[in-house]
Amino acid sequence: MRHRKAGVKLKRDISGRRALLRGLVTNVIEEERITTTVPKAKAARPLVEKLITLAREDNVHKRRQAAAFLTTKESVVKLFEKLGPRFNQRNGGYTRIVKLGWRKGDGAETAKLELVGSELVKRAAERATRREEKLKQTQEGNSES
Repeated sequence: MRHRKAGVKLKRDISGRRALLRGLVTNVIEEERITTTVPKAKAARPLVEKLITLAREDNVHKRRQAAAFLTTKESVVKLFEKLGPRFNQRNGGYTRIVKLGWRKGDGAETAKLELVGSELVKRAAERATRREEKLKQTQEGNSES
């Protein structure tokens, strides 16, 4: 019987599953969005949510707890300096899973696991680059005249 057995196995032993989930969570924090299979996204989502909840309050103990799970120092820094303050006023629901369709090679259903609001950050960065390009063009146009 499977009574009270939480989580999914993802066809791996415990060490492989832990390594996979640590890598997925680290990538979500660093890149703010990843494309993976639906079961993997559903397994990684609660771990990302817990780490962001941990990062809402910044102290040494919580940084060490996050560093024990994440694989890179840069991800810990980003988690506590950018993501924690960004989601400070939000009570959960920091991630979103968007189903993308089936993968061509093996037919696995894929999904995008992303942080809520990351599309706004991406859009703002695109606007800033377009604004800089437009400014350069106007300056070049004025200098030629």
